[in-house]
Amino acid sequence: MVKIEAATRLAIESAAARLDAGSLVAFPTETVYGLGADASDPQAVAAIFRAKGRPSNHPLIVHVPEGSDLAAWAADVPPVAARLIDRFWPGPLTLILPRRAGVGDAAAGGQATIGLRCPGHPIAQALLAAYALRRSGRDRGAPVGIAAPSANRFGHVSPTSAAHVRDEFADTGADIYTDADAADASASILILDGGDCPVGIESTIVDCSRLDTIGPVLLRPGHVSAAMIEDAIGVELRTADPDAPRASGTLAAHYAPATPLRLVDAEALRGVPDDVAVWSRAKPASCSGSRWRVAPPDAVTYAHELYAALRSFDASGAREIWIERPPLTAGWTAVNDRLNRAAAGSGSR
Repeated sequence: MVKIEAATRLAIESAAARLDAGSLVAFPTETVYGLGADASDPQAVAAIFRAKGRPSNHPLIVHVPEGSDLAAWAADVPPVAARLIDRFWPGPLTLILPRRAGVGDAAAGGQATIGLRCPGHPIAQALLAAYALRRSGRDRGAPVGIAAPSANRFGHVSPTSAAHVRDEFADTGADIYTDADAADASASILILDGGDCPVGIESTIVDCSRLDTIGPVLLRPGHVSAAMIEDAIGVELRTADPDAPRASGTLAAHYAPATPLRLVDAEALRGVPDDVAVWSRAKPASCSGSRWRVAPPDAVTYAHELYAALRSFDASGAREIWIERPPLTAGWTAVNDRLNRAAAGSGSR
Protein backbone atom coordinates (compact mmCIF):
# COMPACT_ATOMS: atom_id res chain seq x y z
CA MET A 1 0.00 0.00 0.00
CA VAL A 2 1.25 3.48 -0.86
CA LYS A 3 0.20 6.09 1.62
CA ILE A 4 0.16 9.89 1.34
CA GLU A 5 0.45 11.96 4.50
CA ALA A 6 0.27 15.69 4.97
CA ALA A 7 3.76 16.60 6.13
CA THR A 8 2.90 17.47 9.70
CA ARG A 9 5.26 16.88 12.59
CA LEU A 10 3.47 13.61 13.41
CA ALA A 11 3.86 12.36 9.84
CA ILE A 12 7.52 13.39 9.71
CA GLU A 13 8.24 11.55 12.95
CA SER A 14 6.42 8.52 11.57
CA ALA A 15 8.50 8.73 8.38
CA ALA A 16 11.74 8.95 10.40
CA ALA A 17 10.71 5.85 12.36
CA ARG A 18 10.05 4.00 9.10
CA LEU A 19 13.49 4.95 7.78
CA ASP A 20 15.01 3.68 11.02
CA ALA A 21 13.18 0.38 10.48
CA GLY A 22 14.60 0.00 6.98
CA SER A 23 11.43 1.01 5.12
CA LEU A 24 10.96 3.40 2.20
CA VAL A 25 9.70 6.97 2.46
CA ALA A 26 8.90 9.34 -0.41
CA PHE A 27 9.40 13.00 0.41
CA PRO A 28 9.47 16.35 -1.37
CA THR A 29 12.63 18.22 -2.21
CA GLU A 30 12.86 21.52 -4.04
CA THR A 31 13.68 19.58 -7.24
CA VAL A 32 11.49 16.44 -7.40
CA TYR A 33 10.09 13.92 -4.93
CA GLY A 34 12.67 11.42 -3.70
CA LEU A 35 12.25 7.77 -2.76
CA GLY A 36 14.34 7.50 0.37
CA ALA A 37 15.96 4.92 2.62
CA ASP A 38 18.75 4.89 5.19
CA ALA A 39 21.87 5.41 3.07
CA SER A 40 24.03 3.41 5.48
CA ASP A 41 21.76 0.32 5.42
CA PRO A 42 22.55 -1.88 2.37
CA GLN A 43 19.28 -3.80 2.67
CA ALA A 44 17.20 -0.61 2.80
CA VAL A 45 19.10 0.79 -0.18
CA ALA A 46 18.48 -2.47 -2.05
CA ALA A 47 14.75 -1.94 -1.47
CA ILE A 48 14.99 1.34 -3.42
CA PHE A 49 16.57 -0.44 -6.38
CA ARG A 50 13.87 -3.14 -6.28
CA ALA A 51 10.99 -0.67 -6.05
CA LYS A 52 12.28 1.39 -8.94
CA GLY A 53 13.55 -1.49 -11.08
CA ARG A 54 16.85 0.35 -11.13
CA PRO A 55 20.21 -1.32 -11.91
CA SER A 56 22.17 -1.72 -8.68
CA ASN A 57 25.30 -0.17 -10.22
CA HIS A 58 23.47 3.08 -11.04
CA PRO A 59 24.34 5.25 -8.02
CA LEU A 60 21.96 7.14 -5.77
CA ILE A 61 22.33 10.60 -4.24
CA VAL A 62 22.71 10.75 -0.47
CA HIS A 63 20.79 13.64 1.12
CA VAL A 64 22.36 15.02 4.29
CA PRO A 65 21.15 17.41 7.01
CA GLU A 66 22.27 21.03 6.93
CA GLY A 67 25.58 21.49 8.74
CA SER A 68 26.55 17.82 8.48
CA ASP A 69 30.13 16.72 8.88
CA LEU A 70 30.70 15.39 5.38
CA ALA A 71 33.70 13.39 6.61
CA ALA A 72 31.12 10.77 7.59
CA TRP A 73 30.63 10.07 3.86
CA ALA A 74 33.50 11.68 1.96
CA ALA A 75 37.22 10.93 2.18
CA ASP A 76 37.96 14.51 1.15
CA VAL A 77 36.07 17.77 0.70
CA PRO A 78 38.40 19.91 -1.42
CA PRO A 79 38.28 23.73 -1.29
CA VAL A 80 36.36 23.92 -4.60
CA ALA A 81 33.62 21.70 -3.16
CA ALA A 82 33.61 23.70 0.08
CA ARG A 83 33.02 26.92 -1.85
CA LEU A 84 30.11 25.38 -3.70
CA ILE A 85 28.64 24.15 -0.42
CA ASP A 86 28.93 27.61 1.13
CA ARG A 87 27.23 29.20 -1.88
CA PHE A 88 24.53 26.72 -2.83
CA TRP A 89 23.66 24.45 0.11
CA PRO A 90 20.98 23.85 1.14
CA GLY A 91 19.87 23.76 -2.49
CA PRO A 92 19.60 21.89 -5.78
CA LEU A 93 23.27 21.01 -6.22
CA THR A 94 24.81 17.53 -5.89
CA LEU A 95 28.57 17.10 -5.47
CA ILE A 96 30.45 13.95 -6.42
CA LEU A 97 33.25 13.42 -3.89
CA PRO A 98 35.73 10.65 -3.06
CA ARG A 99 33.86 8.17 -0.86
CA ARG A 100 35.07 7.34 2.62
CA ALA A 101 36.06 3.69 2.75
CA GLY A 102 33.51 1.40 4.37
CA VAL A 103 30.42 3.62 4.06
CA GLY A 104 27.71 4.02 1.45
CA ASP A 105 28.92 1.34 -0.93
CA ALA A 106 25.41 0.27 -1.96
CA ALA A 107 24.17 3.83 -2.41
CA ALA A 108 27.26 4.66 -4.47
CA GLY A 109 26.65 1.76 -6.84
CA GLY A 110 29.97 0.25 -5.79
CA GLN A 111 32.02 3.24 -6.95
CA ALA A 112 34.83 4.93 -5.05
CA THR A 113 32.87 8.19 -5.23
CA ILE A 114 29.61 9.29 -3.65
CA GLY A 115 27.01 11.92 -4.56
CA LEU A 116 26.01 14.21 -1.68
CA ARG A 117 23.31 16.88 -1.53
CA CYS A 118 21.80 19.03 1.18
CA PRO A 119 18.22 19.71 0.01
CA GLY A 120 16.65 23.11 0.51
CA HIS A 121 13.03 21.98 0.97
CA PRO A 122 11.87 22.51 4.58
CA ILE A 123 10.12 19.13 4.73
CA ALA A 124 13.22 17.33 3.50
CA GLN A 125 15.30 19.11 6.12
CA ALA A 126 12.73 18.37 8.84
CA LEU A 127 12.80 14.69 7.91
CA LEU A 128 16.61 14.61 7.92
CA ALA A 129 16.70 16.34 11.31
CA ALA A 130 14.14 13.96 12.81
CA TYR A 131 16.01 10.98 11.47
CA ALA A 132 19.36 12.29 12.74
CA LEU A 133 17.88 12.74 16.21
CA ARG A 134 16.46 9.24 16.19
CA ARG A 135 19.77 7.73 15.03
CA SER A 136 21.80 9.68 17.60
CA GLY A 137 19.77 8.15 20.40
CA ARG A 138 20.43 4.65 19.13
CA ASP A 139 23.75 4.72 17.31
CA ARG A 140 25.71 7.86 18.17
CA GLY A 141 28.38 8.68 15.62
CA ALA A 142 26.79 6.70 12.76
CA PRO A 143 26.63 8.58 9.42
CA VAL A 144 23.22 10.11 8.79
CA GLY A 145 21.94 10.36 5.25
CA ILE A 146 18.92 9.43 3.17
CA ALA A 147 19.68 7.83 -0.18
CA ALA A 148 16.99 9.10 -2.50
CA PRO A 149 16.66 8.95 -6.27
CA SER A 150 13.49 10.32 -7.83
CA ALA A 151 10.36 8.52 -6.61
CA ASN A 152 9.40 6.83 -9.86
CA ARG A 153 10.08 3.66 -11.77
CA PHE A 154 13.50 3.67 -13.40
CA GLY A 155 13.59 5.82 -16.52
CA HIS A 156 10.06 7.19 -16.10
CA VAL A 157 9.09 10.85 -15.74
CA SER A 158 10.13 12.20 -12.34
CA PRO A 159 7.35 13.11 -9.87
CA THR A 160 6.81 16.68 -8.74
CA SER A 161 3.77 16.03 -6.52
CA ALA A 162 2.73 13.42 -3.99
CA ALA A 163 -0.04 12.30 -6.35
CA HIS A 164 2.56 11.58 -9.04
CA VAL A 165 4.36 9.25 -6.62
CA ARG A 166 1.13 7.49 -5.70
CA ASP A 167 0.23 7.04 -9.36
CA GLU A 168 3.71 5.73 -10.16
CA PHE A 169 3.42 2.98 -7.56
CA ALA A 170 -0.33 2.41 -7.89
CA ASP A 171 0.14 -1.33 -8.43
CA THR A 172 1.16 -1.61 -4.78
CA GLY A 173 -2.28 -0.37 -3.66
CA ALA A 174 -2.19 3.43 -3.66
CA ASP A 175 -4.41 5.34 -1.28
CA ILE A 176 -4.57 8.62 0.61
CA TYR A 177 -4.84 8.60 4.38
CA THR A 178 -5.47 11.16 7.08
CA ASP A 179 -3.01 12.38 9.68
CA ALA A 180 -4.51 10.06 12.27
CA ASP A 181 -3.08 7.09 10.38
CA ALA A 182 0.49 8.42 10.36
CA ALA A 183 1.83 5.63 12.57
CA ASP A 184 0.23 2.85 10.48
CA ALA A 185 3.02 0.51 9.37
CA SER A 186 0.99 -1.20 6.61
CA ALA A 187 2.05 1.07 3.78
CA SER A 188 4.90 -0.17 1.58
CA ILE A 189 5.79 3.44 0.81
CA LEU A 190 4.84 6.37 3.02
CA ILE A 191 4.59 9.62 1.04
CA LEU A 192 5.02 12.96 2.79
CA ASP A 193 2.89 15.46 0.89
CA GLY A 194 4.65 18.80 0.56
CA GLY A 195 2.75 20.10 -2.46
CA ASP A 196 4.35 20.76 -5.83
CA CYS A 197 8.16 20.90 -5.99
CA PRO A 198 9.22 24.51 -6.69
CA VAL A 199 12.11 23.76 -9.09
CA GLY A 200 10.64 20.79 -10.89
CA ILE A 201 13.76 19.19 -12.40
CA GLU A 202 16.57 17.28 -10.76
CA SER A 203 19.63 18.82 -9.13
CA THR A 204 22.74 19.97 -10.93
CA ILE A 205 25.56 17.42 -10.51
CA VAL A 206 29.23 18.48 -10.37
CA ASP A 207 32.06 15.97 -10.15
CA CYS A 208 34.66 17.20 -7.65
CA SER A 209 36.46 13.86 -7.33
CA ARG A 210 39.18 14.49 -9.96
CA LEU A 211 40.15 18.08 -9.38
CA ASP A 212 43.89 17.41 -9.49
CA THR A 213 43.76 15.73 -12.89
CA ILE A 214 40.61 16.88 -14.71
CA GLY A 215 39.10 19.74 -12.75
CA PRO A 216 35.43 20.22 -11.86
CA VAL A 217 33.10 18.50 -14.32
CA LEU A 218 29.43 19.24 -14.99
CA LEU A 219 27.72 15.84 -15.15
CA ARG A 220 24.09 17.03 -15.20
CA PRO A 221 22.79 20.58 -15.69
CA GLY A 222 20.07 21.91 -13.43
CA HIS A 223 18.65 24.97 -11.71
CA VAL A 224 22.13 25.94 -10.47
CA SER A 225 23.67 26.88 -13.80
CA ALA A 226 27.21 26.39 -15.04
CA ALA A 227 27.69 30.15 -15.01
CA MET A 228 26.64 30.35 -11.35
CA ILE A 229 29.04 27.56 -10.42
CA GLU A 230 31.95 29.06 -12.33
CA ASP A 231 31.30 32.42 -10.68
CA ALA A 232 31.45 30.74 -7.26
CA ILE A 233 34.71 28.84 -7.82
CA GLY A 234 36.51 30.97 -10.39
CA VAL A 235 37.23 27.89 -12.49
CA GLU A 236 35.74 26.81 -15.81
CA LEU A 237 33.67 23.65 -15.68
CA ARG A 238 34.66 20.75 -17.91
CA THR A 239 32.09 18.72 -19.82
CA ALA A 240 31.42 15.08 -18.97
CA ASP A 241 34.05 12.63 -20.23
CA PRO A 242 34.05 8.82 -20.64
CA ASP A 243 35.97 8.33 -17.38
CA ALA A 244 33.59 10.40 -15.26
CA PRO A 245 31.91 8.63 -12.33
CA ARG A 246 28.48 7.23 -13.00
CA ALA A 247 25.81 9.60 -11.67
CA SER A 248 22.04 9.73 -11.34
CA GLY A 249 20.03 10.77 -14.36
CA THR A 250 22.87 10.90 -16.85
CA LEU A 251 21.80 8.05 -19.15
CA ALA A 252 20.95 9.05 -22.73
CA ALA A 253 17.36 7.84 -22.28
CA HIS A 254 15.67 8.98 -19.07
CA TYR A 255 12.74 11.01 -17.66
CA ALA A 256 10.64 9.41 -20.41
CA PRO A 257 6.87 9.22 -20.97
CA ALA A 258 5.30 6.00 -22.28
CA THR A 259 3.89 7.95 -25.24
CA PRO A 260 6.39 8.59 -28.06
CA LEU A 261 7.73 12.13 -27.77
CA ARG A 262 9.10 14.20 -30.67
CA LEU A 263 10.94 17.50 -30.44
CA VAL A 264 9.90 19.62 -33.41
CA ASP A 265 10.41 23.08 -34.85
CA ALA A 266 7.55 25.57 -35.07
CA GLU A 267 7.17 24.87 -38.78
CA ALA A 268 6.09 21.29 -38.08
CA LEU A 269 3.17 22.48 -35.96
CA ARG A 270 1.26 23.87 -38.95
CA GLY A 271 -0.31 20.49 -39.55
CA VAL A 272 -0.77 18.55 -36.32
CA PRO A 273 -2.95 15.40 -36.34
CA ASP A 274 -5.90 15.43 -33.95
CA ASP A 275 -4.52 12.52 -31.94
CA VAL A 276 -1.24 14.29 -31.13
CA ALA A 277 -0.64 16.26 -27.91
CA VAL A 278 1.33 19.49 -28.37
CA TRP A 279 3.32 21.75 -26.06
CA SER A 280 4.36 24.79 -28.03
CA ARG A 281 5.56 28.32 -27.46
CA ALA A 282 2.41 29.74 -29.09
CA LYS A 283 -0.97 28.35 -30.13
CA PRO A 284 -2.22 29.08 -33.65
CA ALA A 285 -5.50 30.98 -33.73
CA SER A 286 -7.01 28.29 -35.96
CA CYS A 287 -6.19 25.45 -33.56
CA SER A 288 -9.01 23.97 -31.48
CA GLY A 289 -7.40 20.77 -30.26
CA SER A 290 -7.89 20.15 -26.53
CA ARG A 291 -4.47 18.50 -26.30
CA TRP A 292 -2.63 21.65 -27.40
CA ARG A 293 -1.09 23.60 -24.55
CA VAL A 294 1.08 26.70 -24.56
CA ALA A 295 4.36 26.33 -22.69
CA PRO A 296 5.67 28.99 -20.27
CA PRO A 297 7.89 31.57 -21.98
CA ASP A 298 10.72 31.47 -19.40
CA ALA A 299 13.01 28.57 -18.56
CA VAL A 300 12.40 28.58 -14.79
CA THR A 301 8.61 28.25 -15.08
CA TYR A 302 8.98 25.80 -17.95
CA ALA A 303 11.18 23.54 -15.80
CA HIS A 304 8.69 23.78 -12.93
CA GLU A 305 5.83 22.59 -15.18
CA LEU A 306 7.72 20.17 -17.45
CA TYR A 307 7.17 16.84 -15.73
CA ALA A 308 3.56 17.56 -14.78
CA ALA A 309 2.90 18.40 -18.44
CA LEU A 310 4.54 15.19 -19.65
CA ARG A 311 2.49 13.14 -17.21
CA SER A 312 -0.70 14.92 -18.28
CA PHE A 313 0.03 14.30 -21.95
CA ASP A 314 0.86 10.67 -21.19
CA ALA A 315 -2.56 10.23 -19.58
CA SER A 316 -4.45 12.02 -22.37
CA GLY A 317 -4.60 9.07 -24.77
CA ALA A 318 -2.59 10.92 -27.41
CA ARG A 319 -0.78 8.83 -30.02
CA GLU A 320 2.31 11.05 -29.80
CA ILE A 321 3.58 14.09 -27.91
CA TRP A 322 5.08 16.91 -29.97
CA ILE A 323 7.07 19.53 -28.10
CA GLU A 324 8.37 22.65 -29.80
CA ARG A 325 12.09 22.92 -29.20
CA PRO A 326 12.96 25.58 -26.61
CA PRO A 327 15.70 28.13 -27.35
CA LEU A 328 19.23 26.71 -27.50
CA THR A 329 20.60 29.34 -25.13
CA ALA A 330 22.45 28.92 -21.84
CA GLY A 331 19.38 29.61 -19.72
CA TRP A 332 17.57 26.65 -21.28
CA THR A 333 20.40 24.10 -20.98
CA ALA A 334 18.82 22.03 -18.21
CA VAL A 335 15.39 21.99 -19.86
CA ASN A 336 16.86 20.90 -23.19
CA ASP A 337 18.86 18.20 -21.41
CA ARG A 338 15.70 16.71 -19.87
CA LEU A 339 13.72 16.95 -23.11
CA ASN A 340 16.42 15.24 -25.16
CA ARG A 341 16.68 12.37 -22.68
CA ALA A 342 12.86 12.10 -22.46
CA ALA A 343 12.55 11.91 -26.25
CA ALA A 344 15.29 9.26 -26.45
CA GLY A 345 13.54 7.01 -23.93
CA SER A 346 9.89 7.65 -24.83
CA GLY A 347 7.56 5.03 -26.24
CA SER A 348 9.61 2.15 -24.88
CA ARG A 349 7.00 0.66 -22.58
